[in-house]
Amino acid sequence: MKCALIGLGMVSKTYGDAIANCDTVDLSLVYARNPDSRSKFLADWPQLDARAAASVEEIAASDVDFVILTTPPNARAEIVATLAAAGKPILMEKPVERTLSAATALVERCETADVPLGIMLQHRARPVVAELRAVIGDLGSLRMAEVNVPWWRPQAYYDEPGRGTYARDGGGVMISQAIHTMDLMLSLTGPVAAVSAMSATTGFHDMESEDFVCAGLRFANGAVGQLFATTASFPGRGETVTLHFAEGSAHLEAGQLRIDRRDGTSEVLGQAATSGAGADPMAFTSDWHRFVIEDFAQALTDQRAPLVPGRAALEVHRLIAALEDAGRTGTTVSLKDV
Repeated sequence: MKCALIGLGMVSKTYGDAIANCDTVDLSLVYARNPDSRSKFLADWPQLDARAAASVEEIAASDVDFVILTTPPNARAEIVATLAAAGKPILMEKPVERTLSAATALVERCETADVPLGIMLQHRARPVVAELRAVIGDLGSLRMAEVNVPWWRPQAYYDEPGRGTYARDGGGVMISQAIHTMDLMLSLTGPVAAVSAMSATTGFHDMESEDFVCAGLRFANGAVGQLFATTASFPGRGETVTLHFAEGSAHLEAGQLRIDRRDGTSEVLGQAATSGAGADPMAFTSDWHRFVIEDFAQALTDQRAPLVPGRAALEVHRLIAALEDAGRTGTTVSLKDV
């Protein structure tokens, strides 16, 4: 299939590498508002044999099979409207939008136009995640969850205009970094029913939104859990998801999974991997992006839902909105009220 790439910022290097290694997808067109960004991307990736488009409208009118959209979330609504009107399927970088209401409106626009929308929440594509899903049924009911995202970003990261603001990004560590791990958690545990939280901006950063959140979770199935997420934990460590079931525990850390069963047996699957936890936010493999891109292309062929449909991604947005509300008010927030 042929795709187009709109948005050539920091993450475009990962997409370039992912597409260069795809067996089923070719990059045809690229677009960014800045012509220099287009020229630089094409110079960096000559093997992709793509060309620059002059506008979003040109891409909408082209013969590409789908469009990958990686602009900041505040720049998406008009682009999505143009692509949806042209019937172009969209694979979009997380988050969907800056707020739950805006994200819902964007998803509904695509649904109304009957245009497939997938979201790049690539942590679901880790190979060991499929192995974890396969054994969860043997571990019994979920009793407790521990989720930790102890990342680091230097102040220089937030000095980029708009980064960490509500107007451009929609928030801080939750919507920009921890959203991946939170989405993965929800895909394994099922929905959260209620949350309490404390959020703050530490002395390590001068920024508008939060760089620290500590939360208590109560899941719809009765389990309890805790979430810790920050970009102020120097020098940064890999995120972890630990799920405690009636018959054993599963500990997921980057690309490695450890299963400890109550009968005394244990096993370790996968291998360690980086995920952008430290000062270099792009220090992670493009393999998971490649899997999601190829899955999206195959989903179009098979006329099925992609790995993470737009509607499914709204659940992590709902959780983030509840945590923001709980942190702001100091109260326990029920997700049914969000």
